[in-house]
Amino acid sequence: MSIAGALEELNEEDILGDPGLLGSWERNLEPVEAAGMVAPSRTLVWRRIALYGALTCTLLPLQMLLLAFRSPMSSALPVFYHGLCARLLGFRVKVRGRPLAKGPVLYASNHASYFDIVILGSLLRASFIAKSEVKSWPGFGLLAILQRTVFVERRRGRSKHHANAIADRLAGGDRLVLFPEGTSNDGNRTLPFKSSMFAAAEARDPAGELKVQPVSITYTRLNGMPMGRGLRPFYAWYGDMDLVPHLLEALALGRVDVEVEFHEPVDPAVFANRKALAAHCEQVVSRGVSRALSGRV
Repeated sequence: MSIAGALEELNEEDILGDPGLLGSWERNLEPVEAAGMVAPSRTLVWRRIALYGALTCTLLPLQMLLLAFRSPMSSALPVFYHGLCARLLGFRVKVRGRPLAKGPVLYASNHASYFDIVILGSLLRASFIAKSEVKSWPGFGLLAILQRTVFVERRRGRSKHHANAIADRLAGGDRLVLFPEGTSNDGNRTLPFKSSMFAAAEARDPAGELKVQPVSITYTRLNGMPMGRGLRPFYAWYGDMDLVPHLLEALALGRVDVEVEFHEPVDPAVFANRKALAAHCEQVVSRGVSRALSGRV
């Protein structure tokens, strides 16, 4: 998809809501400039890739050593790493609310892009729950392993096993990030939360320490310009999009504003079952995304 193609998909409301949105852009041509926008830059792409590679190669061996010696710093280094990655990749993160930082926590977040990992990883001393396929991704699979990611399979009959594995991690005091939609979306909405993803929250918690905290993450602006439905897919990754072309296209653009809202944490025990818990989290997260998209924050 070209930038010009994305602009053609903007509806009348998008255009009227952002006077000057089209700027000097011309249909069917790569943009030269636009209000609040810059042309895609190949130089920017390779500069960002080079810096990302250098940073990763520098810190990766250190994280391996920290994990080998079971150092508490093994949970802190990823936050530092993701924070630097977010800056060099052009993300400007605005945070609302406060994440729980003590005790076992299951953060339940909407999911629009692989960039969510960088954004949330820069804010939380936590591990992620990811589909098992991620483990085999070149480079990224190793990074996921080094952040002690919990890998889950989509096969039937494995849900109980995965729920127990997640519950064991939470019982040990870990904090985990869950994407209950089960897949990424176009960033313009929140998909229904799967109640099966909350099975671990039903596990025995004698001390009553486990909390579930809903989290909304929304990509709102590109170089100061509201993204709208036409531009957000340059960062949202979903459907049958190819990873590498999508990544290169996203890195060619400029600075992105991302809004992350940490909502009021809840005690799973107060809900009748995991379906009620999932419905509550979905409603809270969806409202947070809608507020950020509309600018009503």
